Amino acid sequence: MAQLSEADSVRRLVDRLGFGSGGDALVRLQSAGYAAAIDTLLAPNGPDAGAAATPLPRLAAPERPERTVGRGAGEASEKAPEDRAARKAYRRQLKAQQLTATRWWLDRMVRAEQPTRERLTWFWHGHFATSAQKVRVAALMLRQNETFRTGALGSFTGLAQALIIDPALLVWLDGNDNTTKAPNENLAREFMELFALGHGRFSETDVKEAARALTGWKIDRQTGGATLRPKHHDAASKTVLGHGGNLGAEELVTVLLSQPASTEFVVGRLWFRLVGPQPPSAATREKLLAAYGAGRDVTATLRAIARSPELRDASASLVKQPVEWVVGTARALSVVPSTLSDPANRSAQADPANRSAQADPGRRSKAGQGRLLVALRGMGQIPFRPPSVGGWPAGGAWLTTAAAAARLSAARALTAEADLSDVAKTSTKNRTEAIRRLLGVDAFTARTADAISQVAGRPADAVALAAVSPEYVVSR
Repeated sequence: MAQLSEADSVRRLVDRLGFGSGGDALVRLQSAGYAAAIDTLLAPNGPDAGAAATPLPRLAAPERPERTVGRGAGEASEKAPEDRAARKAYRRQLKAQQLTATRWWLDRMVRAEQPTRERLTWFWHGHFATSAQKVRVAALMLRQNETFRTGALGSFTGLAQALIIDPALLVWLDGNDNTTKAPNENLAREFMELFALGHGRFSETDVKEAARALTGWKIDRQTGGATLRPKHHDAASKTVLGHGGNLGAEELVTVLLSQPASTEFVVGRLWFRLVGPQPPSAATREKLLAAYGAGRDVTATLRAIARSPELRDASASLVKQPVEWVVGTARALSVVPSTLSDPANRSAQADPANRSAQADPGRRSKAGQGRLLVALRGMGQIPFRPPSVGGWPAGGAWLTTAAAAARLSAARALTAEADLSDVAKTSTKNRTEAIRRLLGVDAFTARTADAISQVAGRPADAVALAAVSPEYVVSR
């Protein structure tokens, strides 16, 4: 296979283990070389100032309305006007907090100075796909998000042990309802098939026995944590995949991860999302499995991926997921999503007579972020809202006509706020090259370069057009 140059390999590495890079930051990494770039991404020095400046939002517990009691035996309950108002207020609060969480995470991904941890947090969110649509309480989603972040680059063992009793996942997969008297197999089945082993690696009996091992875990509505309620837990012996005993959640995870199929599955998912759909060669596969090892070491596996010839294969490509594309574009343009303003207000801001538009920058930024979220929805991907427990699709599924229109809208929202003075001060003739450098694209095709040159006199439009080009949307 033909290999990318050293500089182009660094650019691809930053795409796959981060969210991309451009401008001087990419040039510095390329100057240091590929091996140094691996260390910069996987063994960064010092604290992450960008992440520290974007701490988890503290959300007050939503005030859940009391259930209305029926008027009598066999009679339908009635909701008083104040009950209906309380429920509407509760739903509004849930929705507002979900928006707060989504906006915060987009900012965090953009501002993080050590992007690999945030990129892997995003990966694990897609792997253990959990949606706010059913969980509803944003604080539970944020708690899970921090679990992903803390364990993102460590041992998969610790991450899996934390997730099997994660409150958001318990709600999402009905684990909160799993008791000895009323067993629910949903969490056990999906954990085995989608998170730990893969399809066809267990029997229906294994599912039933695993569900028994997971009985009794309940969410404490006051603390948001999960605790084991002994009276709801099946303490009798169970047998899963040939391992017997009084298995509980921790023992079940140990059994599942001890299976050779689990190693193949988890390493395969990392490869699929970070490298592409083509499987690794036999030699590379052995190196990946050895790196993952008995400790199930995620960072060591990422190093093995980074050192594989397949990652530097010039013919390989990977379509950026919409969130990855938005975050990468925002990072390249140094635009934090929460600072976006509403285009309708930008002209108003410029008018000193329009004091109301100037008085509430928070309202303007929320409107701008709203436009970005609408575009992400149009592309088919919103953080904290995967479409199913199977997570998001990959590849060409993101390259629809509707997604292209939404992507252009997002690009325009971002470039309208960006400082493009370095592009603007470049001669019109050389602006396409300046834009290529800004976004960190290896090269534009003649067709793309010609299209950009047609609007080179309008830097924001030219950069937006480059951002939606195949050369940028598809990581090559």
